[in-house]
Amino acid sequence: MKPLLMSFLFLGFLLPLSSIAHAAPIRVLLLDGESGGPYHNWKLTTPVLREELEEAGLFQVTVLTAPAHDGDFSHFDPQLGKYQVIVMNYDGPDWPESLRTQFEQFVRNGGGLVVVHAADNAFPGWPAYNEMIGVGGWRNRTEQAGPHWYVDNGKLVSDASPGHAGNHGNRLPFEITTRTPEHPIMRGLPPIWVHAADELYDSLRGPGKNMTVLATANSDPKNKGTGRDEPMAMVLHYGKGRIFHTPMGHDVAALSCVGLITLLQRGTEWAATGKVTQRVPAGFPTADTISTRVDILSMDPEFLKGAAPIAAHPAAAQ
Repeated sequence: MKPLLMSFLFLGFLLPLSSIAHAAPIRVLLLDGESGGPYHNWKLTTPVLREELEEAGLFQVTVLTAPAHDGDFSHFDPQLGKYQVIVMNYDGPDWPESLRTQFEQFVRNGGGLVVVHAADNAFPGWPAYNEMIGVGGWRNRTEQAGPHWYVDNGKLVSDASPGHAGNHGNRLPFEITTRTPEHPIMRGLPPIWVHAADELYDSLRGPGKNMTVLATANSDPKNKGTGRDEPMAMVLHYGKGRIFHTPMGHDVAALSCVGLITLLQRGTEWAATGKVTQRVPAGFPTADTISTRVDILSMDPEFLKGAAPIAAHPAAAQ
């Protein structure tokens, strides 16, 4: 990778603008409530996701905290039909059957779904959810969950050899390569740009059904990687529902990347409506420049204490 320049964006004047006025805001349910471990701090990242969605001027965001998988669901009724799209910031191993059925019906009947980072670790034993997300990792997933999926010479291929699902190296910046530039989410984005320091998920497994890879990143063997071009942005269909899935977004520093913010905002609009009306923001990262929002970074108390925003951190134990 070439030497990188760091672009810090201090205010919201570089936010994307909608080119078409919406008669009513898109109703978003941002669902959180459990993480697979202390290294995924949903209480910290949920406010960031909410801020990034609301600032687009398109979304009305409701945050709902579900019980942990072993908690009391007897009074938990998310009434999913009130919303157009669910953004998942939840990573648990299981849900009650009634909630799973409601969720499946919502997506199958045309509701949108956005899956961010460790939400693809969730629900290893729920076939419908794994079909919705295409690929997932950890939580004892093996070849029984499906093959590995990656891009080779521009084509999506699979590897059904046995082994665990999910791996990442140290949190470093990495290049994103656009694979489907004609898709509404990717239209107008550079062919290559650099994402801020994040966990680059590789070796994810799943059915890969109805999955289109929008963008990839090469998993560097020098950083415990596979050497393969791993999916970093995907769209899928489940019944009439549209799904946008990105394994990026480990923490506030990663979520402060202007490139990932743009994908989140565009992916949520597309999942809800099938269209993208948002322009590419000024200051979008390039092949030589990382672009980070300081106002988002400042939502992390550790950054305010002086933590470096893109330092190479040790990988969080999975």
